[in-house]
Amino acid sequence: MRIQFSRRAAGKAALLFFILVVAVSGWLFTYVQTKGPVVSSKSVIVMIPHGSSAAHIGHILAAAGLVHYDVRFLILAKLTGFSKKFQAGEFRLTTGKRPLDLMRDLSKAQPVQHPVTIPEGLRVDEIADIFSKGGWCVRNEFLHLVNDPDFISSLGLGNVPNLEGYLFPDTYYLTRLSSDAQSIIKTMVHRFQMVWKVLSKNGTGTLNERQAVILASIVEKETADPAERPMIAAVFLNRLRLGMRLQSDPTVIYGIKNFSGNLTKDDLEKYTPYNTYMTQALPPGPICNPGKESLMAVLHPDKEPYLYFVSKNDGTHKFSKTLSEHNRAVWKYQKNRNNSRRTK
Repeated sequence: MRIQFSRRAAGKAALLFFILVVAVSGWLFTYVQTKGPVVSSKSVIVMIPHGSSAAHIGHILAAAGLVHYDVRFLILAKLTGFSKKFQAGEFRLTTGKRPLDLMRDLSKAQPVQHPVTIPEGLRVDEIADIFSKGGWCVRNEFLHLVNDPDFISSLGLGNVPNLEGYLFPDTYYLTRLSSDAQSIIKTMVHRFQMVWKVLSKNGTGTLNERQAVILASIVEKETADPAERPMIAAVFLNRLRLGMRLQSDPTVIYGIKNFSGNLTKDDLEKYTPYNTYMTQALPPGPICNPGKESLMAVLHPDKEPYLYFVSKNDGTHKFSKTLSEHNRAVWKYQKNRNNSRRTK
């Protein structure tokens, strides 16, 4: 009797276990086949923080309208091994997918790339503003690094006091959680080094790299017309060769702390290392971060013996070879302006 009872009990247990397995399988299968919620967007962007558990990720996906969350998400992630393949970062995922398809997408997804454009001619503090306002870094940390001797030394630029002039203006594609001040600066300096290597392969003329970057930064600030840059470069190179003062307003402005926006006669007569109305050489450092065209203009300047230029009030300049010719141009283009006394 006992043997018969034991067999019956075992049979019932096996039956119950089978029923349980079938029920659980059906429970899981139903979830596996259920597509994500119906939403208006074909895709959504989610942010997965570092160290997120599979359960936390499931809640993030559910909040974004990608899955119906319950404990089955966690069970499936564990059973399939996807829980160990989920990535941290910002990802764009397609809506309306089944849970396993969504897990597979997340495990292979590439982070969303955000384009950030740095225009030519900005100072390091202006570049720091762009990245900090975009949430990519802390402004003070960025400014600390561009002046940190140890960090600068690690970049292979030689003995430069700061990174003004070496943050190459371009469009950069940044990803959340993997971009910070240090990585951004390294990328910008590396871009400069690559561009410089190509541009200077045939030599740098009479200038070394540092001098070329300084002069290119002045050329960058003096004109917005790419066609004029080789001529602007020629003026300054000719002046340096003859021992003349560069007399560049942008260099004076760079040397003024908290510049008001109005360059005065007193400003021009006040000595700073950057006041090229008072010194007969290049300023001690770049005054902005020049782009490729300005660097190229310095390496390949116009061959004309220009020594002067004056604004024509239309975004371009009149170039002259002699002072008398220049004075006539000043009278023609600047006679009604207060700054007609300035010569370049």
